[in-house]
Amino acid sequence: MADQDDLLAAWAVLVGDIDAVWAAARPGPSIDAVAARLASAPRAFLDDRVVLSALAGDVLGGRPLTALAFADDPRVRLGAALALWLVASEELVEPFVPAFRSGTPALAVDALALRVASVADPRDWLADDDRRDEAARTFLLWCGFLPAGEDAVAARSLLVARDSLARHRELADAYAEHRHRAEVARRLADARAKEAAARYSTE
Repeated sequence: MADQDDLLAAWAVLVGDIDAVWAAARPGPSIDAVAARLASAPRAFLDDRVVLSALAGDVLGGRPLTALAFADDPRVRLGAALALWLVASEELVEPFVPAFRSGTPALAVDALALRVASVADPRDWLADDDRRDEAARTFLLWCGFLPAGEDAVAARSLLVARDSLARHRELADAYAEHRHRAEVARRLADARAKEAAARYSTE
């Protein structure tokens, strides 16, 4: 099983400016509809024998998925499978409005598999209303949506109130450090790219 710290570190690399993510999010499906669909995940997606890479390939069509690097971890596998069910259900049940495929579903799958599943057992997403709400809200955000009827301020407040990571102080502190390092690395990479472009333009 992967270390929680490793999963959170992997997610921190994917996260950009969280304020920008909230600002860019557009109205999406209702939280009740997403939570109900999550709770209805069929046995095929819950099976411990599911091959995550094959499932992700079928559902996402080859879009990159960081969670695949941790596919041997049962939390990651189940968290990703449940997120993939939300995407696949648009063809198997009925599409959400707007459709998840019009957003960033691969990033949303990684968010559930790496950030949420590392601190909240995915089986609890099926049995506990608060954990299911947390998972549904996290999926919507990282897919690029706000829950229907909520503005960014309300949606952010409700997600923060349900954030399992925030309840684990040591993990939350470690995650904050991972995000800081990832942000520094991004800024250095941007600076190097600008410097290289400036050198190229003067040659």
